[in-house]
Amino acid sequence: MYVDFNKMPANSRVWIYQAGRSFTPAEKELVSNRLKAFCDGWNTHGNGMPSSFEILDDQVLILAVDESNLGASGCSIDSSVKALRELENTLGINLTDQGKVSYKSTNGQLKVAPALGIKSKVIEGEIEAETLVINPLIQRKEELGNVWISAGKTWMNKYFPN
Repeated sequence: MYVDFNKMPANSRVWIYQAGRSFTPAEKELVSNRLKAFCDGWNTHGNGMPSSFEILDDQVLILAVDESNLGASGCSIDSSVKALRELENTLGINLTDQGKVSYKSTNGQLKVAPALGIKSKVIEGEIEAETLVINPLIQRKEELGNVWISAGKTWMNKYFPN
């Protein structure tokens, strides 16, 4: 069942999905409508789960589920990925590929790059140790205050001179 994101408990499990580009206003509305409908029907073993979503920076989706009474099963997680893949096909975007890094450029613009190409972004100076990147370790809503962290505090630290 859909619950307003702000009313989801702090210990709700979250998944972060990054689009390679910003959603247009019409796409953002479509994403919101589809995810709200998905959350309304999201269940595990036939039992509805309180769930929600949020869109950050018109490009990052956060899907949340309250597992306090009933944990998300493998099948229910698969159904969320299926819903996201349908959005990918409709909008011509990539959300479910986790092999990418979202970062904020010096002008604050959100950029997404393949993780395999990050070293070259560091060498070129596009990503510095202080550049804000999405924290890939976020698992709970209460951790979203740290969704943006310095690249130097992530696995990318090995690319920066000490």
